[in-house]
Amino acid sequence: MAKKKNSSKADKQNRGDSVRAAAAQAIEATAGQAAASRDRAQQLADDLAQAANKVREALEDLRPSTSEEVRALREQVGGLEARVVELERKRTTTTRRRTTSAAKSAATKRTPAKRAGS
Repeated sequence: MAKKKNSSKADKQNRGDSVRAAAAQAIEATAGQAAASRDRAQQLADDLAQAANKVREALEDLRPSTSEEVRALREQVGGLEARVVELERKRTTTTRRRTTSAAKSAATKRTPAKRAGS
């Protein structure tokens, strides 16, 4: 009967080794799947963050202007208006000078030249 004890003890060791090997194999397989799942989860999180940024930008474009922004734009338009008025004033002055100079030179050409001996 002693032989049966030894043989059952060997069977228990073989079974134990088999269970350990199966558990190790399952853990390795799960670890590989976990890495793939982690990578996919990171990719999804990145995609979600990118989409959130696009939504935030779209909402920023759609929101109405604040009174401060409107005031700043009015100041800019006023400054541009003053510059245009100044440029138009300079242009008008320059055009008048050219017209006056052209008229004087045309008048000089129209007057008959004095003849020698007359």
